[in-house]
Amino acid sequence: MNDFYFSQTNLKDACLIQCIHSGDKRGGFTKLFEKEKFKQGGLQFELSESFLSVSSKNVIRGMHFQLYHPQAKIVSVLCGKAFDVIVDLRKSSETFMKWQGFELSGENNYALYVPKGFAHGFLALEDNTMMMYQCQGQYDKATDTGIRFDDPDINISWPVEDINATIHSQRDLGLMSFRDFSSKDFIYK
Repeated sequence: MNDFYFSQTNLKDACLIQCIHSGDKRGGFTKLFEKEKFKQGGLQFELSESFLSVSSKNVIRGMHFQLYHPQAKIVSVLCGKAFDVIVDLRKSSETFMKWQGFELSGENNYALYVPKGFAHGFLALEDNTMMMYQCQGQYDKATDTGIRFDDPDINISWPVEDINATIHSQRDLGLMSFRDFSSKDFIYK
């Protein structure tokens, strides 16, 4: 087995992680997290909760975050394939309002570290795409919200032929615009 590899992204403090993987004719084994190895790689992460989502092809979930108690996350795809997107919402950051997308899949063994103060979402590129979320910090239902996936100020370039053919929850369709978010007093520092 190899070691974890940590690659900085174009967004300040976010990190793409090549997870430890080995396989043979029986299948494979992937290590997604090891506290000391992550610490050596510059990521201080204390796991508070983990959960899974399963999505059909062309489902977009996001762009989600918590207003007052943001969580850091490590996200990975266990099976299927996703275009995973993060947006820096920290007003003092040099990458404020910038986004970056990554292909995560059950085959490439990448995970993405999403720092506190970022919005997160993804597009399922295959049916039965299973996303795993490992979160630091308690979930705060009262301030769980997001910015629309198609916000013109963020202008995410989703890899689909027709954005109108994508599938969304009613909740996600009702999320605020970036302008609404930035006009509030809860802008991340």
